[in-house]
Amino acid sequence: MFSEINHFQSDDRSEIPTSIKSNDESGDQQPGAGDIPANQQSLTVIKIGGSTLGNHDTTLMDLVELQKKGENFVVIHGGGKTISEWMEKQGVRPKFVNGLRVTDLQSLDIVVGVLTGVINKSLVASINSLGGRAIGISGADGNMVNAEIADPQLGYVGKIKSVDTAPIKTILEAGYIPVIAPVGIHSDSDDHNKLLNINADTVAGYVSSAINADRMVFLTDVEGVLDSSKRLISRMTKRQADSLVSSHVIDGGMIPKMEACIEALSGGAISQIVDGRAPGALKDVITGHNLGTRIG
Repeated sequence: MFSEINHFQSDDRSEIPTSIKSNDESGDQQPGAGDIPANQQSLTVIKIGGSTLGNHDTTLMDLVELQKKGENFVVIHGGGKTISEWMEKQGVRPKFVNGLRVTDLQSLDIVVGVLTGVINKSLVASINSLGGRAIGISGADGNMVNAEIADPQLGYVGKIKSVDTAPIKTILEAGYIPVIAPVGIHSDSDDHNKLLNINADTVAGYVSSAINADRMVFLTDVEGVLDSSKRLISRMTKRQADSLVSSHVIDGGMIPKMEACIEALSGGAISQIVDGRAPGALKDVITGHNLGTRIG
């Protein structure tokens, strides 16, 4: 009942190394026509959720195997579960406003330390120990992710204003996987604090759009997006995604994921939300299998 989305092509896609775009130039794209051939190199943004970190799935092994075959990746990671554990260790009680976590200065120190240190470097070390090539950074490095306060009631939680792709391109061109922690630079020069905590799903969407990725993959702890009858939706358009959000069929943590998918579409990336705990999930997605929910 909804028409498919026509993806738009950007003139600067050649700047990203070995990325091959397969969207129909005419914009008259039919379902399946924009699928990226499994035998071509592509650029994929992967969001690894905090709920799947440490579950000993095959994601990192798949990542390294695919990198060795010439695929290009950018990894964005979350870490909410680990942050909560570290806050408990430090005796910091989480604060919430309307169900949303408040990031005050005390909490921000823990958030930044866990995201950019504990989780980011552990992921990088794991990838490299498996034979891959990865470099860990955050959105603050190279002034890559510029943000502003999203809501004063929530403290130092950022809303993205812009993404500078230069640091990402430099790492990709050197043959490494950028592994990015979702911390951004505060655009308000009058504020003593210069760092902001940003939703990792949001960062993934903005980065995908900015670098004109071929695809964005959310590796989660759920099968995909479910309809009102709790059945898996295998494919949807932007209009359908908007409708599901507005009708509250999609809620909670799935909302920022859907918003990120819509943002990624503006740069031409198809998106898939899949269960990252399933063995070989990432490899199956990259090689063309229809898993989870595809948007676009």
